[in-house]
Amino acid sequence: MNESNRSASVDAELKRLEKRVDELVTTLLRLKDENRALRARQDTLAAEKTTVMNRSEQVRARVEAMIGRLKAMERSA
Repeated sequence: MNESNRSASVDAELKRLEKRVDELVTTLLRLKDENRALRARQDTLAAEKTTVMNRSEQVRARVEAMIGRLKAMERSA
């Protein structure tokens, strides 16, 4: 292989590597954005879960209180 062919081969390999690095950088940026969005969604869902659990606990307490009042009414009747 002469010097010209080696130089062309090295140039081609460098271009291929440069393209691959660019693709990897693009993928990295996309994954960072996706990760950021997923973390935000996770935070939102965790907050919603807490809200639902609190409401469920409030409902349970109210139902238990109503049952207690109904039993008290039965005993007094």
